[in-house]
Amino acid sequence: MTVVRTAHERAVTTLTLDSPDTRNALSAALVGELADALTRCGKDGDVRAVVLTHTGNTFCAGADLRDPPPPEAFVGLLRRIVELRKPVVARVEGHVRAGGLGLLGACDIAVAGPAASFAFTEVRIGVAPAVISLPLLPRADPRALARYYLTGERFGAAEAVRTGLLTAAGDDVDAVLAPVLDGLRRSSPDGLAETKSLLTAKVLETFDRDAADLTALSARLFSSAQAREGMTAFLERRDPAWVV
Repeated sequence: MTVVRTAHERAVTTLTLDSPDTRNALSAALVGELADALTRCGKDGDVRAVVLTHTGNTFCAGADLRDPPPPEAFVGLLRRIVELRKPVVARVEGHVRAGGLGLLGACDIAVAGPAASFAFTEVRIGVAPAVISLPLLPRADPRALARYYLTGERFGAAEAVRTGLLTAAGDDVDAVLAPVLDGLRRSSPDGLAETKSLLTAKVLETFDRDAADLTALSARLFSSAQAREGMTAFLERRDPAWVV
């Protein structure tokens, strides 16, 4: 069953994460389909820009604990978003957790509506926001990341804008998005490609320098005893053993 839907209108391709039963969790299937769809967008001369959005009340709940992708596959997906020579815009109307924030960080522009909420929940299941730091650390406010990485607290769209996780937010996400898409449609394909390359150069340097180490860290943490306890507690809807 397809979990990423594709639509196209006036040079903009919309990729919709469509697995609401799993809250669009990052399963092996979703990561693979999204990576393939982005590759097709990169090769299609009719695509000026890409919008990444979702069905249901969750943009992305993070890793699918029942069917997680290999860490290197998720790294490859994040890099594909950053390297794509076309702007990628996230449109968020719901919750974003853990690995879903990596998708936002990889996108060039991210907008959200009033129902959006955000949390780095990795520490609460015994792991760390390792791989998603590749696009996030170069782009977001370091003091804010320190707080939300370490506590797992939930925060809203206004705070996400302040910290650099979002570009803009408003009561009507499509009204916020409209001038962005109009601007992209008025811009030349080559101009967009080269401008994106300027903006993402430092992010790609981080990938080149740190991807292997952070992928190894992620794999090690997910196989640890604390992670097994944290993920079991999450699935059983109870507190893990370390909560005091």
